[in-house]
Amino acid sequence: MVKDTNNSKHYNWGNLCDGWHLVDSPTLSVIREKMPSGASENLHFHNNAQQFFFILSGMANFEVEGEIFEVHEGQGFHVLPKKKHRILNNKDTVLEFIVISEPKSHGDRINL
Repeated sequence: MVKDTNNSKHYNWGNLCDGWHLVDSPTLSVIREKMPSGASENLHFHNNAQQFFFILSGMANFEVEGEIFEVHEGQGFHVLPKKKHRILNNKDTVLEFIVISEPKSHGDRINL
């Protein structure tokens, strides 16, 4: 099935951020997300889910276990289970990315 933001379930999160569930199954989650300038996620971890973020446009900062990583358009970032992390958009442009979670991360998130 062809999936895009027009035929996928939309939701809002954080400070004016958007997400679209492209794939939503118990074993796999694929979400397209959009973060405005200055937006950030709360620090958290997942007990079971590993995640891979792929930057479609913009530049992301990832905080993982207190260390900051800069990830540019066309690059990806892998977060292992139990690692405290969050994504931040510190630039003046919109950040768009795909986040893949295996198994799905919803219901497996521990906010700090």
